[in-house]
Amino acid sequence: PSSPFFFFLISEHLLRRERQNICRWTFECGRSPQSLTLELLKEYGFDEVNPPPLRHACNITVPGAAAGWCDAFTLYGSKKLSMEQILQPAIEMAEKGFPVSEITSYQWKQDAHVLQSPGNQHGKDLLINGEAPEHGQIFQNPFLANTFKELAKSGKRGFYEGHVAKAIVDVIQSNGGVMDLGDLKSHVTEEVEPIVTNYKGMNIWEIPPNGQGITTLLALNILENFSMKDLDHNSTHYLHILIEAFKLSFADSFWFCADPDKGTVPKAHLLSKSYARDRSKLINLQRATAKYSHGNPFPVGGDTVYFSVVDAEGNACSFINSLYKGFGAGLVPDGCGFTLQNRGAGFSLQHDHPNCLAPRKRPYHTIIPALATAADSGELLCSFGVMGGFMQPQGQVQVLLNMFEFGKNPQEALDASRFYMEYSKKNAWQVFLEDGIPQNITDDLRAMGHNVMEPVLGYARSMFGRGQIITKGEWWREKALSSSYNVLWAGSDPRADGCALGY
Repeated sequence: PSSPFFFFLISEHLLRRERQNICRWTFECGRSPQSLTLELLKEYGFDEVNPPPLRHACNITVPGAAAGWCDAFTLYGSKKLSMEQILQPAIEMAEKGFPVSEITSYQWKQDAHVLQSPGNQHGKDLLINGEAPEHGQIFQNPFLANTFKELAKSGKRGFYEGHVAKAIVDVIQSNGGVMDLGDLKSHVTEEVEPIVTNYKGMNIWEIPPNGQGITTLLALNILENFSMKDLDHNSTHYLHILIEAFKLSFADSFWFCADPDKGTVPKAHLLSKSYARDRSKLINLQRATAKYSHGNPFPVGGDTVYFSVVDAEGNACSFINSLYKGFGAGLVPDGCGFTLQNRGAGFSLQHDHPNCLAPRKRPYHTIIPALATAADSGELLCSFGVMGGFMQPQGQVQVLLNMFEFGKNPQEALDASRFYMEYSKKNAWQVFLEDGIPQNITDDLRAMGHNVMEPVLGYARSMFGRGQIITKGEWWREKALSSSYNVLWAGSDPRADGCALGY
């Protein structure tokens, strides 16, 4: 993909092996620097009320994508191709350039100021004559090509211990951050079990905390207690229940979603059906609830690029890369051709919060690639994802329900109008409805107490996420969840510069 934000540097992926009927996930996100503490931030004048600016160098965690790519190749690759062969198309594109697509150009312009700021010495490397490229203009990135060549030649060491590592540390420390070479050298990728829930016979697989995939599963568990199909697609009551279910789900994930290495995350109890039934009873079917508190699941006593691939043998990969905000922290290491992410902005600075900042800790992560399988047979049903910060779980659920409950094919499921909700600085949930949802629905939701914004049009529709799906079989229009028809269907979101390709 030619997204301007695909320069580095966080990635996650879920992989399903067809012959073994298993799903695996690699934990690729980086940790905070060893020297970064709450006390240090207080010395800098930052606290819970006054956190570091979004693009401050202290919000940069260790880049994990480079190691993740190498480790995914080692763990799951067929070895039919070398890492050099895999990266060669990207190297050629970076060296020779590519025509910038329309939506990408728009997004680049929206955040070009980050690269143009006076203190960003090398931001110009990602601009053309100091400006974001126009639609159709050729953009070249020889520095990124060199970074990829080093990665292909030397593997992870070429990124985390070589001149690239030094350039990363230099730009961070010169802008007030504390990451050092030891932080980079100590980074490791972990292979872990994904989390899963059963929605009416479909197993949905997500990345575990510190990723927000649990938000998707929490919402699906709550929605299982309602007859969503009987409410009609995007009707007032359908949207009302979805919105309330996500208020409940985010209330839990914003509190409990944290680095499992630094504390206990009660995944099993959060994802229990009994817990979901109790939470679903909190939903008033006639009125919006302003705010829900997180539950007590313990037993008594956020420029993202997503792609999905299914190969000839039926193996599926759901893969996502992200910088968090547009161009992340905006800092460009000298001669490297990429910006650094600002995932550390996902930490809480509340000292008793499970997701509170601490040395070598992973923050709340928004990127969540997903897979769905048949609960009874383990057959692959789809590999899917929806880019877009906190929209990701909201988009995943809406797209899945479009298929599962309403029989839409992958492209129709992505094309359908969506809602997006976010928690504003005024401590209130705001609901955004996409153009295509009738005005009377907006009026009805407002009458129920929802804080609904004006319909969103044009390029701004990217706030509703940008998804990709590959399904096996036509299970969305069959009575039984089965992928017995060995035909791949694919859909690509019209809100982004993506496409569906066969091979």
